Amino acid sequence: MIVGLRIFFAAILAAMLWGTVRASLAQALFDLPPEVYSNPWFQVTLLDAYFAFMTFYVWVAWKEQSVGARVLWFITVILWGNFAMATYMLAELFRVRTDARLGEVFTTRRPGRLGLPAGFTVLGVAVYLLGAKNLLFA
Repeated sequence: MIVGLRIFFAAILAAMLWGTVRASLAQALFDLPPEVYSNPWFQVTLLDAYFAFMTFYVWVAWKEQSVGARVLWFITVILWGNFAMATYMLAELFRVRTDARLGEVFTTRRPGRLGLPAGFTVLGVAVYLLGAKNLLFA
């Protein structure tokens, strides 16, 4: 089961990377026309995604015992969404042996490492600032 989940979350990460690169090559995120942002279906779909991110984060906050890790993972999940969630799951799945029980992945609390979420946070802020430079410095 652990190997299957590793493959599953690696596939999610690969699909998100492919989709994001493809979309970025076609059009910059901040160059979307105003009618997209004002579309009610776009808005509710975005809300749905962010509520799912926050739901996942509640579990992460329970698992990570340090306040620093909790804060950084919150920022990371909000900035990176499914990239962060798949990466978190892969990190958890690679902390256990392949014959481990799923309970070990889902219920083992961690002391809270800061490196991975800190790196994601810095990279996420940089990417958003680069993408929004036309909006910020217009």
